[in-house]
Amino acid sequence: MPLPAISTSIPHPTQEPGLGGKPPDHRPPTGGGGGGGGGDDGSSREPRTAIHRTRTFLFALLAADLLLFVVAVMVFYAKQGSPPPAAGDAGRPLLLLPKILLLNTLALFASSLTMECARRHIFDEIDALEEWFGLGRPALAHSLPWIAATAALGLLFLSGQFFVWRQFLDESMLGNRAIASACGFFALLTGLHAAHIALGLLALLLCLTTLRWLPRLEFRQIAIDAAAWFWHAMSLTWCILLLVLVIG
Repeated sequence: MPLPAISTSIPHPTQEPGLGGKPPDHRPPTGGGGGGGGGDDGSSREPRTAIHRTRTFLFALLAADLLLFVVAVMVFYAKQGSPPPAAGDAGRPLLLLPKILLLNTLALFASSLTMECARRHIFDEIDALEEWFGLGRPALAHSLPWIAATAALGLLFLSGQFFVWRQFLDESMLGNRAIASACGFFALLTGLHAAHIALGLLALLLCLTTLRWLPRLEFRQIAIDAAAWFWHAMSLTWCILLLVLVIG
């Protein structure tokens, strides 16, 4: 009589995700790029979806905020289209833009580059994996120096703008009414932009002081990503405003 077959399989104890040799079930948040994985569970898409939603909300706010600059530029051109008498010699502009504006523009452009470096470091996949496995916070450590450099260049830009405002204030007090009007519109355009830069500097200061206390990597990624896109938008806006001022 044949003996019954004996099963030799040994049941393996189940392990909790994230303990022992098994990593957690969800993928680490390594940015807003493409897929590149087989997991279709909702947890793997959760950090990526949060970043995309934050970007969409930020871009909507920036688009609405752009209307302020559009209105300011329209008023600027409307005023320039009908200059008052005694505006100056024929063919001579009311105001000569100081050369320091070029240095201010270079400082702001450099700050946009440093902010992009900070954004790329926080999304670095190797550093993100190390943070995901609890091996420190290298992504944040590599991003903070670039954020500090961005803030320093932003302060340099505002300092240069303050120097230009003082110069134009002296010209408006010593010149005629047409020059005073032109200085006023210059202050309106550049002052509105400087207020946004100051708001961006406040966001960078918050990143420098509070990001280390956020418990999850995706929260730090969202904060730096939003600050970076806002800073890029302000840099592009300044280039457009400077072009408007040069032409006007």
